[in-house]
Amino acid sequence: MQRFKNILCVVTTHEQGGPALVRALTAAESSQARLTVVKVLPELRVGRPEQQAILIERVRTALAAMTAEYGGGVEIEHEVLVGTAFLEVIRAVLARRFDLVIKTAEQPSFLERLFGSDDMHLLRKCPCPVWLTHPEEKANYESILAAVDIAEEAAGADVGDLNRQILHLASALALSDPADLHVLHVWDAALEQAVRSWSTNPDIEAASYVQHERELHERGMKAVEAHLRAQLGKEAFEYLAPDFHLQRGAPATQIPKAAQQLGADLVVMGTVARTGIAGLFIGNTAEAVLEQLHCSVLAVKPEGFVSPVTLPAT
Repeated sequence: MQRFKNILCVVTTHEQGGPALVRALTAAESSQARLTVVKVLPELRVGRPEQQAILIERVRTALAAMTAEYGGGVEIEHEVLVGTAFLEVIRAVLARRFDLVIKTAEQPSFLERLFGSDDMHLLRKCPCPVWLTHPEEKANYESILAAVDIAEEAAGADVGDLNRQILHLASALALSDPADLHVLHVWDAALEQAVRSWSTNPDIEAASYVQHERELHERGMKAVEAHLRAQLGKEAFEYLAPDFHLQRGAPATQIPKAAQQLGADLVVMGTVARTGIAGLFIGNTAEAVLEQLHCSVLAVKPEGFVSPVTLPAT
């Protein structure tokens, strides 16, 4: 995966790195990227400042011990940050221009979902891709699902920047692990009932409208397939043999359903994008999808996304 050059791995315990560290080391080695392993500590509200300094140094030593036996050629730094976890991670991304954050999902015991509060804040607000690994991550993925979004006005030859990012990352990982690659687009005929209500021949008019919408999204998926074929080259595309799925319904229900049915170990998706219906993906659909997924997620944002988190004034 020759994409990332400056990777941030967030360790949630200082005793062990967990699956996120393994993935971070592999990604850094394959990309020849720098890797920073970081732990965020809460600020001590009682005690002396020197106590916090002692704790920071102990954690920094523990972080270094995690990677001491790693024999690869990756340049690794170890840092300890203090404050609110997601804020400090995003501020580090802004200040140090990290281009990937890798972290093990929180899997809070009091919730049915895999992703906790800090995870969701990162998915909403971190400007670079965020890779949240399952706490029981497989050494190699067997099935990867790339969820692409083909907006109505873009269902043509241009697959869009966000889709290009999703396809690049999903296919690179599918080739390296190796894993089966599935490309999914969920569409719907949002105005079918409206057509029925005003039409003088509701069944025929509604069927014609639905067929038109289907053909529109089919053309979009053909463009996605053509782009992936050109991106990979004939030999790699035929070796990977990706499956393309065009499914009607609501993305909020159909994407998690497809992930489960296909046994996806990883879903690669956008968290700020147009859906087939007007609206922001992160506002409703993406959050609903993420609340239902029980596998690893690699989430990307479009070029030009500006995080609401800012660096402290100096």
